Amino acid sequence: MMQRDEIWTEKYRPRTLNAVSGQEAIIKNLQSYVRKRNLPHLIFSGPAGVGKTAAAVAMAREFYGDTWSENFTELNASDERGIDVVRNNIKNFARTMPIGNASFKIIFLDEADALTDAAQSALRRTMERYSGTCRFILSCNYSSKIIDPIQSRCSVYRFKSLSYDAIAARIKYIADKEGLKVSEEVIRAINYVSMGDMRRAVNALQSAAVLSSEIKPEMIYEITATARPDEIKEVINKALNGKFFDALDTLGVLMDKGISGDEILAQMHRLVINLDIPARKKVELMDRIGEADYRITEGAHERIQLDALIASFCLSSDKE
Repeated sequence: MMQRDEIWTEKYRPRTLNAVSGQEAIIKNLQSYVRKRNLPHLIFSGPAGVGKTAAAVAMAREFYGDTWSENFTELNASDERGIDVVRNNIKNFARTMPIGNASFKIIFLDEADALTDAAQSALRRTMERYSGTCRFILSCNYSSKIIDPIQSRCSVYRFKSLSYDAIAARIKYIADKEGLKVSEEVIRAINYVSMGDMRRAVNALQSAAVLSSEIKPEMIYEITATARPDEIKEVINKALNGKFFDALDTLGVLMDKGISGDEILAQMHRLVINLDIPARKKVELMDRIGEADYRITEGAHERIQLDALIASFCLSSDKE
């Protein structure tokens, strides 16, 4: 069995574009840039852990080969959000000539939506002035937070949350490499807790692998502090059947396991939409979950808000 002293999200980071999972349409376009040896400025937009950074690094490796690290730099805009990072770090790298046979360098700016408007305005000018020697790839969760002058200079690619098949294929690949036993139930559990985030899925697998080489679904839920779907469903069903105290007892068991209130609300949100109840009832429940989530985010007492949510579910039930 291989050593487990490395972080698997780095150890198994895709080294080629073909290895990036779940974003086939985008990868096809990026591969065409590599074949033509040309590249526009790009914006990679989408949720965390879906392959934005992996795609950028893999493309740089295929573009430059052995000199990729000299012609590619990665900066995180959340570390330094102001205009100085554009005037100094970015501008100094952009103005230097590429190494080897490369015709331009690539700057990958992660979390670019964290840049201030002033920094983005300075970045726009830098992108325009040094386009002959440098291309920019801006990664962000929300492309709407990037100013329009930058968006109009870039090709925008929107990465989607990863599908079950994409996560399952990668988890099976890693499990095979590491000599782990994973069942279909384990993969479903990992997919549930990851919510389309490959990093979260791989971290869950590695954390469970430290405990045993034979992974069980219960281990995945426990180490990620996530309730099983049937436990959340039980709370909701008891409340909708008017069993207020039974629902509170079940909720108390979940919170005693260390599961946070916002995590319980997020799981409720995912399950309510699939309940076999009238659409109007779903709307009412979703509205109440959203209200509780807002109050907890604003600093309200977590347990009081969850108890109040259960009470409102009971009041909306058809049973006394």
